[in-house]
Amino acid sequence: MNDGITARQFREAEGVEDWPIVGDGASTFFPTASFAQSAGLVQAISELPGVDDHQPDVDLRRDGVTVRLITIADDWYGMSRRDVELARAISRVARDLGLTADPAAVQNVLIIPGAPVVADVMPFWRAVLDYEPRPDSPDEDLVDPRDRGPALWFEAMDQPRGDGGGAIHVAVWVPPEQAEARVAAALAAGGHLVRDHAPSWWTLADAAGNEADIATITGRD
Repeated sequence: MNDGITARQFREAEGVEDWPIVGDGASTFFPTASFAQSAGLVQAISELPGVDDHQPDVDLRRDGVTVRLITIADDWYGMSRRDVELARAISRVARDLGLTADPAAVQNVLIIPGAPVVADVMPFWRAVLDYEPRPDSPDEDLVDPRDRGPALWFEAMDQPRGDGGGAIHVAVWVPPEQAEARVAAALAAGGHLVRDHAPSWWTLADAAGNEADIATITGRD
């Protein structure tokens, strides 16, 4: 295998406090005062030694830059020691530019179609979204080859839900310290609790039965 590490090993490494793991990768957000300042941070990241060999996912906006770190290989889709090194380096250049990370501002959305036979529905979603199978789990995950849209994980179901919720729900990955507040906000907005697997995830539903998971990496190693 490559230099892959567990989520816990990443979190316990020194110098990665800016980088919560939400879903498969570690992410953070650097607020900026302008589009030009955001571009300056991306330029600084692009000049880091070795960055061309292990590139971060970067989203540049006028009010800040979101960066995701993940290692993708045929046998691994997650964190690695290279991500630890790159996280430290990016945080360092951001501080040099006078920028402070806001880890609470990141999240990751996963779409979860369900079907009695997953293989019967995956080809449809692959075609309609122009997605590709994830290298390490091609029988249950589809990903955007351009890294722009949310990933899909296919859930095997005995039968589609009959409570009005259909067979698709979403998972919203958040930093662990944000999860309970997000759940409380959803309940206050008219939702109700369906399943409680705290602190890993809570399944909530709206008034029509449509479901969403609030998920964290806690307890998943």
